[in-house]
Amino acid sequence: MSSATPSTDDTLRSVTMGRLGEGVYLARNTRGGQLRFGSNAGTDFTPVELLLAAVAGCSAVDLDVVTGRRAPAERFEATSTAHKIRDESGGSVLGDIEVTFTVRFADGEAGDAARALLPRALKSSHDRTCTVSRTIEAGVPVSTRLDADS
Repeated sequence: MSSATPSTDDTLRSVTMGRLGEGVYLARNTRGGQLRFGSNAGTDFTPVELLLAAVAGCSAVDLDVVTGRRAPAERFEATSTAHKIRDESGGSVLGDIEVTFTVRFADGEAGDAARALLPRALKSSHDRTCTVSRTIEAGVPVSTRLDADS
């Protein structure tokens, strides 16, 4: 057991997923939210696209909260990109993950204050507060187990 193992239940995060059809799944969070995705789910997100959205979304929340205290964004978008490549073992991995934020504020004192916060807020998100990108960069192991009828 690592020293980073949660010691209390309030640290636990979980999502439950069920199969809707071949290559189509429905994820549910503990608050009742649902998200359909899969490899055969038409225009719905693939698991890789969900990962890219999570990376962008995590920092987006941080930026929006910090700058929104000064001024609402007139434009707030993020684009996540990555290349799907084969690693040394022949497995798939994403490389060169990059998130680009396009954020615009109105002219004036409040907009200027929000704009001035953007670089520091983005650095703080990357270095400290975005759990998603920090987890990826830390290379946290993922364990799997099977609970099936034999």
